[in-house]
Formats: sequence, C-alpha cells, structure tokens
Amino acid sequence: MSTPLKLVAFSKEQPARLLTIYLIEQGIQAEYQYSENEYAHRVMLQEPSDQIKAKELAEEFVLNPNNTKYQTAAWQSGETVKLIPEKSYSAAKTLYDLKQAPFTSSILAICVLIYLLAMIGVSGPYFWLKIQPIEMLVESGQWWRLLGPALIHFSVLHIAFNLLWWWSLGKQIEITFGLSSLLMLFVFSAVVSNVAQLLVSGPNFGGLSGVVYALVGCVWWLGWLKPDWGLALPKPIIGFLLVWLVVGYLDVLPIHMANTAHTVGLICGCLFAWFLAAGAKNTHTQ
Repeated sequence: MSTPLKLVAFSKEQPARLLTIYLIEQGIQAEYQYSENEYAHRVMLQEPSDQIKAKELAEEFVLNPNNTKYQTAAWQSGETVKLIPEKSYSAAKTLYDLKQAPFTSSILAICVLIYLLAMIGVSGPYFWLKIQPIEMLVESGQWWRLLGPALIHFSVLHIAFNLLWWWSLGKQIEITFGLSSLLMLFVFSAVVSNVAQLLVSGPNFGGLSGVVYALVGCVWWLGWLKPDWGLALPKPIIGFLLVWLVVGYLDVLPIHMANTAHTVGLICGCLFAWFLAAGAKNTHTQ
C-alpha cells in the first residue's frame, strides 16, 4: 500500500473534515489525519495518482470553503463530523512550539533580553547594534550593524506588537519550510529594510517591524500563490496592516514610524514568497 501523501493542512478541524469527505465523494482516496503542530488537521491522499485532481479540488475549496456543495457532500455521506476539542495553551504546548521553532524562539528571546537590559540601564547592546551611516560602516567594518536595528526596541508597546507578530508568523514559516528559510528571510529583509530606512531618514531608528512586514508579505503571497501549502492571513488582518502602513506615512501618530523599513520589508517578504513558490515549481518540474 502507498504511503499517504499530505495534500493540505488546516489550523481547524472542520474544513479538513469537509474537504476529506468531498474528495471521497469525487472518487479520490483521502483521509483525515491529526498531528501535534500549528496546522494540525491534515488531508492525506492514499494514491499518488490522485494528486493532480485532488490539488485542483483543494485549491477550489480554499478559495470558497463555504460553498454549500461541501456541506451537502457531508450530509449525503451520512458521516457525523466529530470535532477534536481545541487544546488550551499549556506549558507543555508552549515548550513544544519552542522546540519546533528554535530560530523564532531565539530572536524573540534576544529582543526581550536586550530590551530588559536597556530598562535597567545597560545600554551597551543598543550602542553596539545601532546602525551607522554607510561610510562609517565601510571604515569600521562593523557590518553586523546592518542587522542590529531589528533587535532593539524603545517601548513596551513597540516590542509587544513586533514580537507577537514575529512569533505568530515566524514559527509558521520555520515549521513549514525549516530554520534555514526563516533565517534567510530574516537576514534579507532586515538588511534591506534597515539600509533603506538609513538612506531615507538616517541612523536613529530600531525595531523588528521591517522583518515583521516581510513575514506578513511572505505569508500573504504564499496564501495566494500556493494555497495548498496551508499558510494564509485573513483578509481583514491584511487590510488592517496595510492601512496601518499608510497611516504611518500620514504622520498623524504621536510616534515616529520607520515607514520606509515597513514598506521595503513588505516587498522583501512578497519577493521571498515568490522565490519559494518558484523553487517548488522548478523542483516539481524536474
């Protein structure tokens, strides 16, 4: 018997169950499977020969999961969808997430440590991480400063906002594509967005938000380019973050925002998503 192949994974059980039942009705040998990770509810295929047709049906389902034909298929099958209770975030679950996403966890811990040190008057990390004008960097050779601003924050609200998004989106990317992919995205988006902000407004800025917008762009475009991969952001969330980006340029907020870093970070994330999708396509073609 063939080893089951993962078709798509969801964070909730109901869509996975509905899609599984619909695929079976269409003559495809599919089964529902639960596992302990972020996208725990999987739709598996028994036969590799069904993959192309199943992928088309899955993409159609992801675009419109509320179509009545899926619920109708469940009724006609006579199956009762028994939902697994959602587990609360216990210490064990948190520990599991930390182990599954070590790079995401490490950056989070470093940012918190640097911020706490600054709060008690230890400003050394801020001094060593602050970016410098390009001519000074060429002279000093301290190229780590191109990454530095991503690790420093200036208020509780600032670090809380950034780290919540970093943890939520970063671990999804790391678990799905591996540590090396998230590392590349982090370095790429941090360096490019920091240099862009430096050239536009000078060296007095900091925060992980350029990288956060890169994560947003990456997950957003992957949800569009590769919906079967199971990564996506709800449209209202995307709308909110894009509006927040525009508000920053209007200069109506009491805080100064690194608007250039946000915009360039978003573009970096979209480009990285395209790179991942194109790489997967080329591998499949070969």
